[in-house]
Amino acid sequence: MRTLAVRLAGVSQWVQDRLEAGRARGSDRGDISITTVIIWVAAVAGALVIAGTIAVVISKYNGKLSGI
Repeated sequence: MRTLAVRLAGVSQWVQDRLEAGRARGSDRGDISITTVIIWVAAVAGALVIAGTIAVVISKYNGKLSGI
């Protein structure tokens, strides 16, 4: 347990150092525009629809496809 605490303390210090280095570089916040979010949501939704369609077709024709 002590080893875990020491490792977590090291990771915490590394994260704090990285955040400080980022703040020192300037005020570029890198905001994501709403258009980018809409595009990502549409892409993920489209991928899920395609995957779901493939799963339904495979489950429907599973017996017929086994003889190929």
